[in-house]
Amino acid sequence: MQSDPEPSITEEGLARLGAWGLKPGQLPRHVAIIMDGNGRWAQRRGLPRVIGHRQGIRSVRAVVEEGCRLGLEQLTLYCLSVENWKRPPRELKFLLRLFRHFLVVERAELMEQKVRLRMIGRRDGLPPDVLEEFDRTAEMTAENNGMILCLAVNYGGRTEIADAARQLARDARDGKIDPDRIDERLFASYLGTVGMGDPDLLIRTAGEMRVSNFLLWQISYTELWVTQTLWPDFRDDDLLEACAAYAGRERKFGGLPAGSLASTPGNG
Repeated sequence: MQSDPEPSITEEGLARLGAWGLKPGQLPRHVAIIMDGNGRWAQRRGLPRVIGHRQGIRSVRAVVEEGCRLGLEQLTLYCLSVENWKRPPRELKFLLRLFRHFLVVERAELMEQKVRLRMIGRRDGLPPDVLEEFDRTAEMTAENNGMILCLAVNYGGRTEIADAARQLARDARDGKIDPDRIDERLFASYLGTVGMGDPDLLIRTAGEMRVSNFLLWQISYTELWVTQTLWPDFRDDDLLEACAAYAGRERKFGGLPAGSLASTPGNG
């Protein structure tokens, strides 16, 4: 079976990389972002929190466009966590309406940029009109061969792992799988991100030093980059700055740096 062609970097993307002294091969293939700071952005300006969420849509648009320019393969955005249901009903209602509005308004742009849309998270509990617009957009973009845009909605890493374990246990009970053959690869096939690569780079805005129950299985070897910039102020240059930081790191995946001598006992 022939795999889909990888997204390609645009001429503008090449020029932007050159300005940062970067080459395409140094970029992460999959970037995930914890979009934090909408409420603080609004409060610092004496505005309702919902205005910060609305402003954050501009940042979503900016990073999607930049991701396409740079030829990123995947971009995963943490939109709504399972814990966010604890927020005031008015704010939640606004967030869901904003999400639906984004799906409708950005549909043509996603098609033009050949973006494929996916969603991870529990569908149970989401309004039918939101799910309808998501399914419509996902179906329309299914044949696109550009960047995959994955939206994590009503998502929690622990919930995802528990749901996967529950289904795995059912399949083992029903004789569909041999428990002795369960390994990491099989377990990963039960997660919502099946078919997607693990993130190479996880960006968190607004300066908090935690992963907030996001992609707990998938970020085992992911590089982390935290910025003080609040999400509504995050733009294409911020994404490039994060990619430049990633390019300067050496990923060892638990091994030794390339070209280093074997460690002696006591040297980690």
